[in-house]
Amino acid sequence: AMPSRSVAMGADALGPRADTAIWWLGGAGFLVNARGATFMVDPVLGGFDMPVLFDAPLAPEDVPTLDALLVTHIDNDHFSRLTCKNLMHVCKGYHAPAYVAQVMRSEGLAGTGHGIGETFAIAGRQADGADGAAPATVTARLTPAWHNWQNDSKKWGYRTWEREDYCGYWLDTPDGSIWLPGDSKLLPEHLEMPEPDLIMLDFSDNEWHITFDGAVKLANAYPHARLLCIHWGTVDAPDWTTFNGDPRNLARHVINPERVLAPLPGEPVVL
Repeated sequence: AMPSRSVAMGADALGPRADTAIWWLGGAGFLVNARGATFMVDPVLGGFDMPVLFDAPLAPEDVPTLDALLVTHIDNDHFSRLTCKNLMHVCKGYHAPAYVAQVMRSEGLAGTGHGIGETFAIAGRQADGADGAAPATVTARLTPAWHNWQNDSKKWGYRTWEREDYCGYWLDTPDGSIWLPGDSKLLPEHLEMPEPDLIMLDFSDNEWHITFDGAVKLANAYPHARLLCIHWGTVDAPDWTTFNGDPRNLARHVINPERVLAPLPGEPVVL
């Protein structure tokens, strides 16, 4: 399964608006514009070290301003050093788990580290929001994840990877809540959250991800949350379960299947 095309985005996606919109950027990345407060999570806007099946809908040079860039963990399909550096001249700040923020700073990025459960604010900085209103503020909170597969790898086991080196994000906007569980095995805590309005759902059938059955279980724990599918169909790796979910299959297994959203990269979803 793969999206048929990408929808080209421009600077207007990051301008003032009267609502909250989310754009899937391909892979695991997405952009949020919450009434003028703009931020990206895990964007990879070029330079990935595996072949891809799509054109990134947005180029770094077309981003006029960005209030924050959030990263969930160290893997390069989430922490794209090239993308982060290409946005340095417009990005107000970078946020990540403490170890990843330390790596960011070693790369010359203004990384701020956070612990699981910690909250921080993303404040819009445009001069005026839609209809002259002041830009909004979004509250972000790190949620737990378990994805430290590197401890089993000779190549990547150069340190002991801890649970707190990985996270998801709960995002409270003026128009509702967005939850990204992140790359993670299904945890008991994932089934005990308040019901969000939108889940950015990685449904990879992989033991170091949620697994397909785990994704269905999580989705059905929140039967009214919309499910925006990520981490599928954009990397040319047919033998990697991490990149090869099918949203149509997910829709056949969840309560209220109409809430499964598989927009094109660059196509907005309004919260």
